[in-house]
Amino acid sequence: MGISSVTGILGAVGFVICVIGIAGAVLSSSQGRPGRNGWILAGVGLVAGLVFTIVGQGIIVVQPTEVAVVFNTLSGDLSSQPLRAGTHFIVPVLQNTTIYPIEQQQFAMAGDSQAGDRAGDNAVRGRTIDGQEVLIDVSVLYGITPENANLVHTRWQNRYQEDLFLPTVRGLVRDVVSGYRAQEIYGQGRGEMESAIQEELAVRMSEEGFTLTDLLVRDINFSEQFTQAIEQAQIAEQEAERARLRVQQIQQEAEQARAQAEGQRDAEIARAEGEAQSIILRAEAQAEALRLVSQQIAANPSLIQYQYIQNLSDNVELVLLPSNSPFLFDLASLGVAQQNFTAPQIPEVGDLTPSLIPTPEASSAGGG
Repeated sequence: MGISSVTGILGAVGFVICVIGIAGAVLSSSQGRPGRNGWILAGVGLVAGLVFTIVGQGIIVVQPTEVAVVFNTLSGDLSSQPLRAGTHFIVPVLQNTTIYPIEQQQFAMAGDSQAGDRAGDNAVRGRTIDGQEVLIDVSVLYGITPENANLVHTRWQNRYQEDLFLPTVRGLVRDVVSGYRAQEIYGQGRGEMESAIQEELAVRMSEEGFTLTDLLVRDINFSEQFTQAIEQAQIAEQEAERARLRVQQIQQEAEQARAQAEGQRDAEIARAEGEAQSIILRAEAQAEALRLVSQQIAANPSLIQYQYIQNLSDNVELVLLPSNSPFLFDLASLGVAQQNFTAPQIPEVGDLTPSLIPTPEASSAGGG
């Protein structure tokens, strides 16, 4: 219970006591008794009732979410500063107060009457630069600037939503929307448009004693034809994106196939070069072996005879030679003991020596 309520109750009690005193005085006079005590009680009650009533009317309790504008009925002026939260005393009758909320408030303009603050369709109708009509639902979050409560009281009183916000928001939204294309508002330009409206509205409201907390563009409705065109464009864009990704995938697969083919080709080339190099090395080795054999034979003519004797079996005592073939060695040298012959050292030449020196099997076959 506030102090003003207490003083109001005390004032009422005083008036009740006054009535009781008057009743007592009248009753005493009717019975022939002096009614002085009743009149005294009535006077005290009357004075107490008036005092507490006047004091109660002069006490103003301002809540933390409020400010009080004080008006002087004699001068017609407002107090220099509004009364902030707390208990204040004013001169009853000579001063009047008007309470204004300074908490955050919301003003909504929407096509759905249940979502807006006014009955009916209150969505802002605008037209874009390319001639498309749009319906925009807007919510304004604001508050009265405490220091400027006198300005609000002077210009708008409690009519600021209808007389200030409604036409101001409509006008600003229409002006800003007219600078955009419908396609821009439908896409990424929506945030930019919202910021532009908020900046201009904040300046306008500040001039009238209000602080803009935020402006929300809740919904934007386009014509049915435009919406269908946008949807078709988005479908076409999605199809184009899928086609682009498919082409990119095909290119990647082709690049992988090309890289694989090049790898196989390089491997085949490397293998062929290796085989060619191997053939060259073997041919060079065989040529070198033949050259060394030729050098040894030229330096040691008896080498072929020695090799032939070495390849004869241990139990061979008679050799038959064809009469119509030239001798491979001097027959007279066969009597020379093998221990008196020193064979020269030559490198191994694989299967080349047997091709130059006939084996005993070939000689025997020829003799037959």
